[in-house]
Amino acid sequence: MTDCLLEMRNISKEFSGVWVLQDVNLSLNKGEVHVLLGENGAGKSTLIKILSGAYTKTSGEILINGEKVDIKNPSDAFGYKIGVIYQEFNLNPFMSIYENLFLGKEYTNALGVIDKNRCIKEAKRALERVGLDVSPRTLVKDLSVAQMQLVEIAKAIMSQVQILVFDEPTATLTEREIEKLFQIICELRTNGVGIIYISHRMKELKQIGDRCTVLRDGNYIATVKLSEVEDCDLVRMMVGRTVEFEKRTESFIDKNEDVLSVEDLSCRNLIEGISFTLKKGEILGVAGLVGSGRTEMAKCIIGEYKPTRGTITIKGKQVKIKEPCDAISHGIVYLSEDRKNEGLIVKHDVKTNATLAGLDKLIKGGLINTEKEEDCANDLVKQFNIKTNGIKMLIKHLSGGNQQKVVIAKWVNSGADIYIFDEPTRGIDVGARQEIYSIMEDLARAGASIIMISSDLVEIIKMSDRVIVMHQGKVGGILENDVNLCQETILNYAIGRQCK
Repeated sequence: MTDCLLEMRNISKEFSGVWVLQDVNLSLNKGEVHVLLGENGAGKSTLIKILSGAYTKTSGEILINGEKVDIKNPSDAFGYKIGVIYQEFNLNPFMSIYENLFLGKEYTNALGVIDKNRCIKEAKRALERVGLDVSPRTLVKDLSVAQMQLVEIAKAIMSQVQILVFDEPTATLTEREIEKLFQIICELRTNGVGIIYISHRMKELKQIGDRCTVLRDGNYIATVKLSEVEDCDLVRMMVGRTVEFEKRTESFIDKNEDVLSVEDLSCRNLIEGISFTLKKGEILGVAGLVGSGRTEMAKCIIGEYKPTRGTITIKGKQVKIKEPCDAISHGIVYLSEDRKNEGLIVKHDVKTNATLAGLDKLIKGGLINTEKEEDCANDLVKQFNIKTNGIKMLIKHLSGGNQQKVVIAKWVNSGADIYIFDEPTRGIDVGARQEIYSIMEDLARAGASIIMISSDLVEIIKMSDRVIVMHQGKVGGILENDVNLCQETILNYAIGRQCK
């Protein structure tokens, strides 16, 4: 018996004459955590979608347990006990957790009627295993993004997979949840499950991984043992260049001009007494643990949630923002952490998505000037270095980093003054991350102001002029980003244990 669970040999994939994968190789052993690394657009997602049956390969072969297999659709992959936890969730928001976990494989009694009690009982056991302390009857739409991630993990584990793919599993998890996830992964590998692990968080790769395969521009670069390679070498293989992580040194704040003032903003049991100011040209970081109220604060500002009290003042004038279109009219835009559901129209192309927020400038006589629309889209693609096979390429075929750049392009094209970035680099590789940082700096340099919500404390310290730290729906502290600010200080405020 061989220990090799999976071999993907010389896998290539073509879309409309464009080769997105060329002769890529990947092998996976029983009980191994094999990291798949590469920039957004490198071909990682395409390779995994071929393994899962979402795409069919153009050429190459796949072997499972030494036998050649033909995976034509997701049902075939399921039959070979292959599970994939995608970065963007495959859950029905209007069904309960237990219904999502058992969808299509419900327990039934002797009469063929669904045994709801048994499903709930088994679902509760699965949730306990991943450390999610909520009722299985809870609707998915009422969960946080981090909780949805844990439901996805529970669903995969319940399927008794032998090959399990994690696509950016820790992007939305707290340190405690990440620790629990790693315990689950260790348990799975002990039971012989082979795991393909996609992540851009360099610090966790060696903590959890055995080997690493690097892709770049759809090509296979190398497979290395993580214990024998330095982080800088991995980054160099990924991007073909050196990427710096130093804190930015230039600030563009006009300390004499407040563009946004929030006073005593509160909303039910979500946030309470939020007060802060945002200066012209400032990048104001917002840190805090998952569930601390960061996104809820942002959605109250833009009118998505209805505040119970508090005031919002823009450039010295108090305003009433009842819904997001009011915020947009006042020059405030929100870039959601959930690109798929709140940031993009995934069934449409790059052109439609990129120009959507600035359509008023392209309309003449009640009709869209298609020539101007195409020119505008092409200009935005060039300006933001969006890697795409033309402006008519569907958004769903772009990598996560390029999708994020389309979202940014859309709102920059609207001419906004205040940008709220919610997890702007979630699930994005180091190369695309640097590009997004540069875009944010360019916006601040041009006089725009930015509120940046992030779970990545390195990112917070790198990019922010000041940092708001949230704790249990309140402002735990507002810190100057000077030479003394460190991750430990921010974490102490985030957990409510302020530094003396």
